[in-house]
Amino acid sequence: MPTKSPFPDVEIPDIDLWGLIFDRKDRDFPDDKVIYRAIDSDRKYTFADVKSCATQFGEGLRNLWDWQKDEVLALYAPNDIDIPPIVYGTLFAGGIVTPANPAYSVEELAYQLENSGAKALVTTKKFLDTALKAAKKVGLANDRVILLGAEKDETHRVKHWSSIRKTSGALRYRRRRAKSEDLAFLAYSSGTTGLPKGVMLTHRNIVADLVQIQGAVGGWYSSSEDKFLGVLPFFHIYGLTGLVHQVLHRGIEIVVMPAFEMEMFLRGIQDHKITFVYVAPPIIVRLSRDKMVDKYNLSSIKMITSGAAPLTKELVETVHKRLNIKVNQAYGLSETSPMTHTQPWNEWYASVGSVGKMFPNMSAKYMSAEGKELGPGEAGELWLSGPNIFKGYWKNEDATKESITDDGFFKTGDIGYQDEQNNFFITDRVKELIKYKGFQVPPAELEGKLMENELVDDVAVIGVNDEQQHTEVPRAYIVASQPKNGDAGKTEASAIVDWMGQKVANHKRLRGGIVFVDEIPRCEKSASGKILRRMLKERSKEDIPLGISLKSKL
Repeated sequence: MPTKSPFPDVEIPDIDLWGLIFDRKDRDFPDDKVIYRAIDSDRKYTFADVKSCATQFGEGLRNLWDWQKDEVLALYAPNDIDIPPIVYGTLFAGGIVTPANPAYSVEELAYQLENSGAKALVTTKKFLDTALKAAKKVGLANDRVILLGAEKDETHRVKHWSSIRKTSGALRYRRRRAKSEDLAFLAYSSGTTGLPKGVMLTHRNIVADLVQIQGAVGGWYSSSEDKFLGVLPFFHIYGLTGLVHQVLHRGIEIVVMPAFEMEMFLRGIQDHKITFVYVAPPIIVRLSRDKMVDKYNLSSIKMITSGAAPLTKELVETVHKRLNIKVNQAYGLSETSPMTHTQPWNEWYASVGSVGKMFPNMSAKYMSAEGKELGPGEAGELWLSGPNIFKGYWKNEDATKESITDDGFFKTGDIGYQDEQNNFFITDRVKELIKYKGFQVPPAELEGKLMENELVDDVAVIGVNDEQQHTEVPRAYIVASQPKNGDAGKTEASAIVDWMGQKVANHKRLRGGIVFVDEIPRCEKSASGKILRRMLKERSKEDIPLGISLKSKL
C-alpha cells in the first residue's frame, strides 16, 4: 500500500493562482506590508504595489499587444523585485510564464523560446544583446522584447516593462480568470540526458504546493516574525515557488539578491536580520569552512533549508557546531511544483541525512526494477502522487506516458527508501548509478562525502569503464579549494583518494581516480543546478586521471 503523509490533509481551493494570492479574505497582513526588497538599493514593493503593478502590466499586454489566453511570456533575467509583478501581470492577462536561465547562450535561449512558442521576452539590460539575438533566431520581433530592473536601454531598441500600460482611452480590461487545470508555468527541466523538457505546471499545481507547504514546514514561520533571503534563482522552480509565490501568499518580506555572492549573503543576513534561507549544498559547505563567516553575526537565523542534493550528517553537525545554525533538508522536482518533502523543524537533527516527511495530500511508494512495491528500508525508485504533480511534458506525449502511471503516480527517477518513522531518504538517480562488479554505487553519496574534504570546493562523480577490470569504476571531477602544488595536483589527488578510501566501503572507492577542473558543468550553471554528467562522460574518454595507484585499484 502507498505511504500517506503524516501531516493532516489540507483543503486545496479550486481557484487560480491570482485568486489564491489577491482575492483571499483570510490574510493576516496589511496591504502596505513590504514583500520584496532589493538588497543593493532602496527599491521595494508592498503587497498592494505588486497587485497594482501586475494589474497595469496585464492590462497593457491586452491593450497594446492584444495578448491572448495561453500565450507564453519568457523571463530571461537574474533575480529582481520586478519579476513578481511581471509574472502576475502575465497571469492577469491569461498568459503562461516560462522562466529561462540568464546564463543561457543564444542557442539555448532560442531553443526554449521556439519550443515554448513564446510571444514575448523579458530580460535586463545586461542580457539584452543575447536576448535580441535569440529573439531574431526564432522570429520574435524586437518590440516584443522588454526590460525589467533599474536600468533602461539608452539606445531605445526596446521598452521597459513599466511602459506596457493600457492607453488612457482604452476600455478597462478585466482579469482573465484561469481554470484550475489551465497552465500557469512552463518550467524547463534540467536536461541531464538530453534537451530540456517543458514541464507543464497548472494553476492547481502551484496553488496546491503553496497550501501544502503552509500545512507542513510553513507552520514554523509567519508574516509578523520572519524575513527571508532570496538567494535561490527565481528562474528555477525551487526559487519560483519558495521565494516568489510563497512570500506573497504568506506576507513575508524577502530581501532579494541578484545572484549568490558570499559577502553580500552574509551581510544581508546580518543587516536585515534574516530568519530563514533556502540554499543549495555548496553554500552549506562555505558556511562550514569559510573564514569570512566569522566577521558576521548570523544569530537571527532560525533555520536554513538545503535542497538539490543530499547533505551528510557530518556537514550539518559542523555548521551547527560552528555557528549554532540549524540546517534541515527538503526535496522536490520541477514536476512536483516543486516541494514534496522536508524535515520538520523540531526533528531537524533526529532525521539528519533524510529529506524528511512527505507533504499533506500526497502518497508515495518505492518500486523495484521489476515493478514490486517495496517496504520500509528497501531501496527502490520513488513514485509520488498528489495535487502538485505536473500535467505532463510540453509537446511530448511519449515522455509523459513514460513518467506518469495510469493511476497518477509520477516516476521520479530517484532512488531511495523510507524508514519506520516516515522519513524519506534519497540516495541517487536511477540512470546515474555506477555498476561496479555487481555493486551499485550512488554518485550523490560519494559527492556528499567528498564535500567534507577541505581540499574540495565542488565535485561530480561519474562511472568510467575500466577495460582491465571489465567494469565501471567511480571517478571524481573536483574543483579544488586551494591552489595545487607544483606537481599539477598529484599530491592532492592521492591524498583525496586515500582519505576517501577510509570513509567508504571497498566497492565505493575512487578507482577511476580524480580529474581537477575549473568548474562542474551544471544544467542551471549555478550551484543549485543538476550536474551534467553526460558532458563529463564525454570528456572522460580523453582525460588522464590522477591519484590512481595499485593500492587504490585493489
